[in-house]
Amino acid sequence: MTEIADMTKQELTDFIDDLTPEKREALIKSAAGVCERVYGKQVFTRGLIEFTSHCTNDCLYCGIRRSNKNAQRYRLTEEEILECCRTGYALDYRTFVLQGGEDNYYTDDRLVSIIKAVKSAYPDCALTLSVGEKPYESYKRYYDAGADRYLLRHETADGAHYQKLHPKIMRLSSRKACLYQLKDIGFQVGAGFMVGSPYQTTESIAEDLLFLKDLQPEMVGIGPFIPHKDTPFAAMPAGSVDLTVTLIAMVRLLLPNALIPATTA
Repeated sequence: MTEIADMTKQELTDFIDDLTPEKREALIKSAAGVCERVYGKQVFTRGLIEFTSHCTNDCLYCGIRRSNKNAQRYRLTEEEILECCRTGYALDYRTFVLQGGEDNYYTDDRLVSIIKAVKSAYPDCALTLSVGEKPYESYKRYYDAGADRYLLRHETADGAHYQKLHPKIMRLSSRKACLYQLKDIGFQVGAGFMVGSPYQTTESIAEDLLFLKDLQPEMVGIGPFIPHKDTPFAAMPAGSVDLTVTLIAMVRLLLPNALIPATTA
């Protein structure tokens, strides 16, 4: 089953389309074996702090998209974020994830202050950021301030598909460039994609797998598309959980050492 790492786009497409229940079971068993060899029975917990629900972007699938007038908007102060860390640390969390929309209120200076405060108070903890696309110089400042990891899901590696999910101003090339810049700076990087998002094809999924193979991220977040009632995709069908599990197994064989969260979506 490990030959997945050597498959071409067409071979990956055919493999997914022709997967029988028996082959799927063998795939998942093989992936589980690889996971256990790498990580044993360990489970890693993360303290996720959703610190802002404001976002300048207008992605068609997202509940906190700029155009959603029904979204409940909030921002946490630095002290409120530190209070979340205090609670999490007492519960034995040793990784904190600061995640939010692309909110311009949180300037580089504000984010650097927050990063330094968290790392100063909890030097034995890893700090992960997930705050979207930024200039190289911003990423470098976050890294120099002490941030360890950065999550930036690419959502789809198919350029035409990407444009069907995002406003025209957003480009897949920009998202990919950010991910490679983060790697270059030294971050442990997380990418990932939705399964069953509107207009997705098996060829699109094959592109995702090939992109992950090239990027070699330390983390891969995969989850099924879930339609949100206040978005243009409200009436679209949800993604398949079975296909999601299948693709998680394929990613495990493609990237044996990757951290693959069970929480996405």
